[in-house]
Amino acid sequence: MTTIDNDKVAMVHYRGTFPEDGEEFDSSHGSDPLGYLVGHKNMIPGFEREMMGAKVGEKREFTLMAEDAYGEETDEAIMDVPATEFPEDMEMELGMTLMSAMGPFRIVGITDAQIKCDFNHPLAGRALKFEVEVVEVRDASEEELAHGHVHGTGGHHHE
Repeated sequence: MTTIDNDKVAMVHYRGTFPEDGEEFDSSHGSDPLGYLVGHKNMIPGFEREMMGAKVGEKREFTLMAEDAYGEETDEAIMDVPATEFPEDMEMELGMTLMSAMGPFRIVGITDAQIKCDFNHPLAGRALKFEVEVVEVRDASEEELAHGHVHGTGGHHHE
């Protein structure tokens, strides 16, 4: 039986919660399982490490500290951006999430001249608990290995 290992495609159903209160932050249940190419940095480091060696039908439960998940929050990821960099007609609100070339960010401060933007991942600084069930493990195709990600259901789709 094939196990989760480097250059394999793992298809899993998962539920992610915060260990301190059990609040769910993400889940694949009710949709297709999540597919990832093992060993190609498609998943947070601790998740991939904890799933190594798992077989189809196996269930694993583990808690990751921030450094094994999305890292600690850093002050370097909070930047003041001139208000002129945003569209004049954009309605700015504290806490709103926007997208940039650097990825998603949250608005954490607003003045007439500056917009304070937080580029930390929303789950940075948090411990995360996962309940994972392995649905399928298969060899990756040459194309998936070349592209560095899974194709098809549960993975990346090229148009």
